[in-house]
Amino acid sequence: MSRLSTRQEAVKQGDLVMPVEVGIREWLAVLKPPAGAKAPRVATFDTRIARVRRLPGSAARSAAKLLRRLGYRPLSTSDSFFVHETTGPIEAAELERARSWGAELGRLLTGTAKAA
Repeated sequence: MSRLSTRQEAVKQGDLVMPVEVGIREWLAVLKPPAGAKAPRVATFDTRIARVRRLPGSAARSAAKLLRRLGYRPLSTSDSFFVHETTGPIEAAELERARSWGAELGRLLTGTAKAA
């Protein structure tokens, strides 16, 4: 959950399974630009509740955009995976899609596939 207010609301509902104080926005805010000639590769993903698939925006794409501005290089496009409720579980088809995405990231890192 990228916003403090969202995490605080989740606590009220009993759905939060992570610290309230620190989310991706806070983590990225203190991340330093990469040092050296070759910037690290990054990949971002987020999860969404399946019953509200059509919500605009993506935490993964926003994080990727900020990471690019900081000087990190995207390894692949961002992706979203769907869960049943705020605390999961991930949908069965999405679990396979996530595994495939992870395998593709591995191929990209090892040079056995073309980078985005």
